[in-house]
Amino acid sequence: MTSIVTASRIATLVDDFDRAPAYAGLSDALRLLIGDGRIPLGARLPSERDLTTVLEVSRTTVTRAYADLRDRGFAEARQGAGTFTRLPGGRRATMDRALSPLPGTTDLIDLNCAASSAPPGIAALYERAVAELPAYLSGHGYFPAGLPELQERIAATYAARGLPTDPEQILVTPGALSATAVVAQALTTPGDRVLVDSPVYPNATNALASRGARLVTSPVDPDGFDLPGMVATVRQGSPKVAYLLPDFQNPTGHVMTAAQREEYAAALQRSRVVAVVDEAHQGLALDEVTMPPPFATYLPDVITVGSASKQFWGGLRLGWIRAPRERIDAITSSRLGLDLGAPILEQLVLARILEDPDPIVTPHKDRLRAQRDVLVNALHKHLPEWRFRVPAGGLCLWVELPLPLSSALAAAAEQRGVGLAPGPVFAVHGGLERFIRIPWTRPADELEAAVRILAATWDETQNAARASGGGRRPERVRVV
Repeated sequence: MTSIVTASRIATLVDDFDRAPAYAGLSDALRLLIGDGRIPLGARLPSERDLTTVLEVSRTTVTRAYADLRDRGFAEARQGAGTFTRLPGGRRATMDRALSPLPGTTDLIDLNCAASSAPPGIAALYERAVAELPAYLSGHGYFPAGLPELQERIAATYAARGLPTDPEQILVTPGALSATAVVAQALTTPGDRVLVDSPVYPNATNALASRGARLVTSPVDPDGFDLPGMVATVRQGSPKVAYLLPDFQNPTGHVMTAAQREEYAAALQRSRVVAVVDEAHQGLALDEVTMPPPFATYLPDVITVGSASKQFWGGLRLGWIRAPRERIDAITSSRLGLDLGAPILEQLVLARILEDPDPIVTPHKDRLRAQRDVLVNALHKHLPEWRFRVPAGGLCLWVELPLPLSSALAAAAEQRGVGLAPGPVFAVHGGLERFIRIPWTRPADELEAAVRILAATWDETQNAARASGGGRRPERVRVV
């Protein structure tokens, strides 16, 4: 069904658009709204007459603005029907399926990827950044540590959380995964033991193991962190490095309490283990909760990895490392063996976001919260036997199935149009067949449709398993 955007809604969205000249300002405002998704694709725009009246502008202004939208590919006129929104290149231009298990399938509901579309307002900040970019074009363009302005803004976010940080302690990277690879390069040699959670974010373990490290696992329970078990593993496993996700752990969503952080930090310090703390989801608290202090508050030698991709938008492709002063030179040297810096344009965008984050973060979290609640309610309704905790933030649910059939379920769901990450993907040494990860980062209607498909697929999967005595494993999927 075609959605209709009313003239009054347009007036609210464009608010005080630039009126010099008015048609260009109106066109630019509408173009950003369409690109952000605040005006849906395929929606019918109000008639020129209605919009003229509500905006109190001339008919020529609206006519020329609509014509400019069409010329730029952001709208199309349909004879006798009106003007409808579109994107240059069509709807497919918004769908990147590179991480899907079925490449080229445009109607797949992709639940492999725990990453959302861009929040409203990102496009406008890109335009600001483009205007600032010429100031950097006369130079070589390499900033191995990051743009100084961005280093300062990232350092300020730590200071605001009670962890004083100098800009020189920040190293900007092309994503948190790149940051993890840099740290692994700096800290490990072949054969070193690295302690990781189980379940754990699989791309991070791949990066940690790229130097030939031996991964040692410490189980994370469905209901929370097992601190006695974690401390025992540190003592018995003798790792050189411990990689941990204390804030909305991926995939369980657990948050390590302040007391747990203090206890675990003491255990790591006694065993002289270097902690690498992944805070990619730290800024995604969706409920009214007080987040514990940064892990580095309790252990000064901690190396912290952060991400703009999860907190804001994956297309930014920016992460960072916060390291103790005495380690930053070694980490920078290791980084130069992998890349020479992150793109300047995206760094400028992130600097603008961190300058005033609320206009971006608040609607982004509102949307994620609403989608989380839709997913939770749909699962309770259609699959009441599936067990899960509802985390106060992050991007996904870690769901326990009544039977160990997650791989078989993922294979069957894929054939029905739902991409799903089964539990074994998050297990370093196998297992976790009773679990699946379901992110709430897709639109609400897709989440509801996906759960209905999963409910039907689950019934079939159980019946097939009873008949055959086992399930079929899917091909290895790439998750985000």
